Amino acid sequence: MRSADAWILAAALAASGCSTIESGMKAIQDTVVAPVAKALTPEPAAPAASAAPAASAPADPGPTFSPNLKLLRPQAAVTPAAQRAFDDALRLLRAGRGDEAERAFKALAQSNPELGGPHANLGLIYRQAGKFDESVAALERAVEASPDQPVYLNQLGISRRHAGQFAKAREAYERALSLDPNYAAAQLNLGILFDLYLGDGARALAAYERYAELSGGKDATVAKWVTDLKNRKPAQGNAPAKKEQS
Repeated sequence: MRSADAWILAAALAASGCSTIESGMKAIQDTVVAPVAKALTPEPAAPAASAAPAASAPADPGPTFSPNLKLLRPQAAVTPAAQRAFDDALRLLRAGRGDEAERAFKALAQSNPELGGPHANLGLIYRQAGKFDESVAALERAVEASPDQPVYLNQLGISRRHAGQFAKAREAYERALSLDPNYAAAQLNLGILFDLYLGDGARALAAYERYAELSGGKDATVAKWVTDLKNRKPAQGNAPAKKEQS
């Protein structure tokens, strides 16, 4: 039997987190959970180019799944049968058979509600399809099943932001950071939330600067945001063009 720590969140996005198993993430895309027998380890920050384009950033991609997958991770005992079912669901998703993958993850979530991974993947599938309320509900179940997974909380924050639940999105990002203070993606997403949706420039600046520390100051886009915030007049605002990082 594998532990649930062996299930990882792989990015299959094109909405709030996406990329191939071998390569880094491109743009801000969503993630999907894949099984791998390794202990949970903090994810490195995404490359500077993938952080978030400036004001000219494109709108969130549609429900098409990217071939790219990024690995992250959940927890709880996983039986061999559940592992096989999970592998099958993930193969369907990677093959672009989203509807079948959704049904497979849904069946797995119903038969193994204690596992966070299937719920998390459903949340990402729903978000890809623009079903933000369903995405929030599924990711909340993932967090309930695996409350110590900052990755799930970061994804929950993204879906809550899409659903217009800004205060709750902040809570999710801050919970993720309480579990992993070095979680660069959650730190960046919190800054974007403060900047564009909560109108709190001071907190946005602090969050961006902390993200710059965590990412080694290599993100030129965020460095520009920091400069813009420092030069911004009190009444001046930014168009919501920045996007979250998974």
